[in-house]
Amino acid sequence: MKKSDFIYKTIQLILFILLAITCLCIVLFDANMRSLIASDPGIRLIYALLGGILGLSFIFICFDFSFLSSCKKDYTQLDHAVYSDPLSGLANRFSCDNMIEKYLDKPLPECLGCIMFDLKVNEINRLYGHIHGNHHIREFADLLKMASTDLCFVGRNGGNKFLALFEEGSQEKIDQFLSRLRQRVQAYNDFPENLPIEYYYGVAFQEGDAAKTITDLIALSNKRISSQTG
Repeated sequence: MKKSDFIYKTIQLILFILLAITCLCIVLFDANMRSLIASDPGIRLIYALLGGILGLSFIFICFDFSFLSSCKKDYTQLDHAVYSDPLSGLANRFSCDNMIEKYLDKPLPECLGCIMFDLKVNEINRLYGHIHGNHHIREFADLLKMASTDLCFVGRNGGNKFLALFEEGSQEKIDQFLSRLRQRVQAYNDFPENLPIEYYYGVAFQEGDAAKTITDLIALSNKRISSQTG
């Protein structure tokens, strides 16, 4: 399905409406035409057939629009299924890999930053079961998504690991993101009925020779996870 399909059908609909209005105006404002239709059975038949054809054309055009809208919805759902993690709603591992591949075999941009997160969920799985553990992952993912708005890409990198990539990064943006997340997690944890969210994270940004490629950057941020807690 292409965008041009909608444009083509829209042009068809506009032309149909103009044609229908033109025909209607001729009949309404031309007394001789009205008289001819009223007095000649053959003309009435032709007029009725043309009206039927215009009506069917309108129905078919509306059907085409409905079909194209349905296809667009199906493609959107398929795209979401391919690129989104079904549990967290964030970008999935495939999407993370696609983002990473943009920078493979290229010099690492100075403005590219990375944060890896490790959500403490194993204890919740052991004490309360995996249903609660999955709920914990979804809640943390929602907080990550809200904190990342206009700042960075976030995705679930598998299990209880999450990735944040700053393509136009700065230390200020990274600090702002972490501060947003910290505040939202604190607000979430303040509700007694919520199981407290605990996470570790590691940051890598402008590391010089320690990270010359994006894989180095991600590996370094992952290595630093245990050194900082949220």
